[in-house]
Amino acid sequence: MYQNKETKDTLSTAELGFAQIDLAREKRCGFPEVVYAEGKTTEAVLAIFEAQISHGIIPYATRVRPEQMEALKARFPEGVANAAARTFRLPARQGKKRGKIAVVTAGTSDAPVAEEAKETALWMGAEVVFIQDVGVAGPHRLVEKLPILLECQAAVVVAGMEGALPSVVGGFVPFPIVAVPTSVGYGANFGGLSALLGMLNSCASNVVVVNIDSGFKGGYVAAMIASQSKELASDEAES
Repeated sequence: MYQNKETKDTLSTAELGFAQIDLAREKRCGFPEVVYAEGKTTEAVLAIFEAQISHGIIPYATRVRPEQMEALKARFPEGVANAAARTFRLPARQGKKRGKIAVVTAGTSDAPVAEEAKETALWMGAEVVFIQDVGVAGPHRLVEKLPILLECQAAVVVAGMEGALPSVVGGFVPFPIVAVPTSVGYGANFGGLSALLGMLNSCASNVVVVNIDSGFKGGYVAAMIASQSKELASDEAES
């Protein structure tokens, strides 16, 4: 059993003994605390989900191991499991979408990281367009998707190898690109380091970069940008 520690509306926790659950993250930061399942026991992940649900929080877990995934699906059959992304979430509340983002991959080998970005943004209430396999080896494939891209407020661009795709996408669109380097590539890719450095050195001014294989961070940041952009547009329309 856990006990609440209430101080202020923006500073409250649920004490589980092995963890202290931040109950007010959404009030402070716009979205609830996310469960990083790697390194946790299955029982711990289940207990955290139960505590969050009891306080009206919609849980979301990343880097979920197969045995954790099976336990979560058994306990919460209404949940959304994505084995490729290694994520599990409860469905978002119905309501207006909080902006629209694109998740773009250079190649199909980048799909697991992109899936994590997609699931994160969907949990946050964003509308997501998933554009796969449009890397720079065949640049015409990206050009064909530009009408879809231009309907978005932000994009996550996931690429390994030399990491060139975010710069190319950034040269076509008027919104922020969150670049995610992946560890996909041959020896000189250095486990994603070459892609990371290539993205950090991007000549496209609208490209920012997160860590190697960090689909969660890419999706989170892009969804926040889209949410803020949509809210600003709504405020301007009303005024």
